Amino acid sequence: MDITIRAARPEELGVVGELTAEVYLADGLLTHGEDDPYLAVLRDARRRAEHAELLVAVRPDGDGGADEVLGTVTFVGDGGEYADIARPGEGEFRTLAVRPGARGHGVGEALVRACVERAGALGLRRLVLSSQERMHAAHRLYERLGFVRTPERDWRPVPELTPLLTFALAMG
Repeated sequence: MDITIRAARPEELGVVGELTAEVYLADGLLTHGEDDPYLAVLRDARRRAEHAELLVAVRPDGDGGADEVLGTVTFVGDGGEYADIARPGEGEFRTLAVRPGARGHGVGEALVRACVERAGALGLRRLVLSSQERMHAAHRLYERLGFVRTPERDWRPVPELTPLLTFALAMG
C-alpha cells in the first residue's frame, strides 16, 4: 500500500476528527460509548492541529483529487495542553487511530516512526505515550520499535478508567 505521512491539511480536519472518534468507539475504547465526554476531544482535530502537530497517513490520489486519510496521530514536541505525561526534554504522541480497513498494512507503524523521527529532529531525549491496557496490537508495535513499558508512570485521566499504561523510547 502506498502511504504518505504528512501534516493534516485544514480541509481534512473534519475527516481526521471523525476517523479518530469512530476508531475509538468501534474499538470499545471509550468508557461511556457515545456519551463519553472524551468523544468531543477526539472529534476536535482542529484544536489538536492548533496546539500540536497533527499527522495523517494518506493514500495519495494520483489524479489530483483528495488523498484518502488512512490514519492519524498527534505529536507533541514541546509540552503544552496535549502533553499528558511528557516531561522536559521528552516528546509525546497520542490519539493514534488507523481506519479498520487499512490495518495490517503498516499505517500505524509509519505514523509512529514519523513521531520518532520528529522527536529525534527536535533533539528530544525520550518519546513517551499512554495506551489502554486492551490495545495489545499497539503494544506489540511499540515494543517492536524499541519502546519499553514504564509502569511507574502509569496514570488515570479519570477515576473510572483503568490505569493507562505508559511506554517510552530513549532517543539516540
